[in-house]
Formats: sequence, C-alpha cells, structure tokens
Amino acid sequence: MIKMKSFLMAFIVLLSAILSGCSLPGLAGAGKNSIAVGTMGTSESQIMGNVVRLMIEHYTDAKVEMVNNLGSSIVQHQAMMNGDVDITATRYTGTDLAGALGMEPVKDPKEALEIVQREFEKQFDQTWFDSYGFANSYAFTVKKEMAEKENLETVSDLEPLVDDLKLGVDNAWLKRKGDGYEGFVKEYGFEFGKTFPMQIGLVYQAAADGKMDVVLAYTTDGRIKAFDLKVLEDDKHFFPPYDTSLVARNDLLEKHPELRGILQKLSGKISTEKMQELNYEADGKMKEPAIVAEEFLKENNYFEEE
Repeated sequence: MIKMKSFLMAFIVLLSAILSGCSLPGLAGAGKNSIAVGTMGTSESQIMGNVVRLMIEHYTDAKVEMVNNLGSSIVQHQAMMNGDVDITATRYTGTDLAGALGMEPVKDPKEALEIVQREFEKQFDQTWFDSYGFANSYAFTVKKEMAEKENLETVSDLEPLVDDLKLGVDNAWLKRKGDGYEGFVKEYGFEFGKTFPMQIGLVYQAAADGKMDVVLAYTTDGRIKAFDLKVLEDDKHFFPPYDTSLVARNDLLEKHPELRGILQKLSGKISTEKMQELNYEADGKMKEPAIVAEEFLKENNYFEEE
C-alpha cells in the first residue's frame, strides 16, 4: 500500500511538472540545486562547456550538470529563456545579432560585442561575457605551399589568379543572402573560375589533396593546422565577426555572485590558433571533449593567478 502511495505521489509530481511546463530533472535551471551548462553538438561547444564546468567545480562546491547537443544557437537561447539551462558556453556575436536579436550584421567586432552585451542585458536579463579570445568565422583558406609560392596573405591577393582557381564551399553558403557568395562577389569585385559545392567537412581534405585551390573553412577548425593550410585575411571585412563568449542568466549570477569573477578569468585566454589545437585534439585525435578541457585547464593552472 505504501509503495502504491509513493508511486501515485511520484506520478502526480511528474504530471504536474509536465502540465505546468516546468523543467524536469536533467534540465536543471537556476532554481535547482545545480548549475546547468548548455552546449551544442560541436566539439568546440562541448570543449568550452566542460571548461566552464571544470572552472566552476574547481573554485566552488556547486554541482554542475551538462546539457549537451542543443541543436543550434536558437535552441540554446530558448533553453536559457525557459530556465532550462543557466549558462550557454559558446555564443557567437554574428549569430546572435541575426538570430536572438533579429538585427542586421555588424562588421566591427568591438561594436558587435558591445551590442550583444547591451541588448542581452536589457532584453533577456542575461550577461554576455567578454570574448574568450577566439572567433569562429568563415575564412578563405589555401595550402601553405600555394600561399608561399603566390605570396598570398589576403583574400584580395587571389584576384590576379582567380580565373584559374577552383573554390570548394558548402552549398548553403553559395545561396546565402548577405554574407554568401553573391555578397562576396559584390564586395571583392571578382568571381572564382569554378565553384564546387560540398559538405563543409570535406573541404579541408580537398584543399590538402590539391583537388581544390581555395576552400571556405571555419577559422577554429583543427583541420586547418592538421592539413597545413593557411587562412587568408578577410582584408575587406566582408564576413561578420563571430567572436565567442559564454552567456549566463543574471538570476544565477545574483544567487552565486562569485561566479562572475570565476568565469571572467576565461576572457581573452584562448586564441583562435589555440582553439584550432583543442578542436583537433577532439576531432583529429578522438579525445573526449571533457578530457581536452581538463588538460587545457591543468596546463594553465585554472588561471589561478588571474
């Protein structure tokens, strides 16, 4: 009889949570006894999510739960708004300017960061921290051997060669409005001889094998270093900035005021080149993101001198 009553009570609690729209265990919001850190499915997001988790666990006695594989920045944002997660570990200025804020792209990185910091505070009662120090942006990339031979440093340096060059890009970018191929041609004033749409994960190998002369990559992808590729400077600042930061709910920071200083220790500490290395540890060497994060923090003594 007691077991039956316990079962009924548990069922009632579960049903009440569902009907009221409250979060269930596993998505621990700020009202719970643990801190929930949300990440997307990429190695980068999961590495940084574990960096955030380990920093909190190193400096406090708080319990931290990971909420992994949130499908997109919009899903992350909704989880924050619902209180299902307290911190999202990888938010990108250019992405959230267009997505969460519905604003036009901003080319200046400092201005973009100032806008998202101001608007997230005002509209969502959330704190957008200063950048980790890296940006995961689009970038035109070539083999280092080709860059040295043709003296290539910037995207504009490609113009004299462009008629004979094969460009490999993901199909979505070719059709993308604003910062897609059409906008690129308008900004830089030239087109590539041939363009080849392909999956983004294949472009690095295609460049390394010489099947493509130029590929559009992501600046923090570890395969850039692994395949000895060179990122060309976007000298006309065509692509919006995608500086990366963590975002925290203000009710969490009010409940745990020590977290602000702890998390701020990460600001400016990870360069784009370092993030490439960390991503390659996960994607190339197949290390668990949690292990990559732990090794990185131990190497830097959890930034205790900061």
